[in-house]
Amino acid sequence: MEGREAMIIIRNIEPADAEVFWNLRLEALKMNPEAFGTSYEEAVQVSLSDVVNQIQNKKNHYILGAFTKDHQLAGMIGFRREYKIKTQHKGTIPPIYRGQGIAKKLLLEVISRGRKVEGLKQINLSVVAANQAAVELYRKLEFKTYGIEKNALEYQGQGYDEELMVYFY
Repeated sequence: MEGREAMIIIRNIEPADAEVFWNLRLEALKMNPEAFGTSYEEAVQVSLSDVVNQIQNKKNHYILGAFTKDHQLAGMIGFRREYKIKTQHKGTIPPIYRGQGIAKKLLLEVISRGRKVEGLKQINLSVVAANQAAVELYRKLEFKTYGIEKNALEYQGQGYDEELMVYFY
């Protein structure tokens, strides 16, 4: 696995990557519908031009992609800093898009970039509490649980609790 990880290139998703990015996003929504607030049925209706328009490469708002040596997108993670005066000290990581064991690398890159954002003091995320692999990864990277939202998501009549976690700089 370590040799495989060495071939991963972490970089911002660019508008030219929109189609491959969106296909991976749709696949994640299909495979793990309980892990995301958006449903596949909603997302599949979004046009590719809208996806392109949503891609931002700013210091405070971006999507990172993990690309293999042959330029295949293997995983991704997003980051968005809050913009209101009273909450701009926080950033948010939406649910991670899984892919070939690279989530840790992606998270470490977001944490590293966050250190360079003036005034950013914490990164918040939420994770379906039943997703123990993700919860353990976040804990290993020093994210702390600060609450549980009961039935945060509902899919096919099943409620899913979300663990609310924070990383402090």
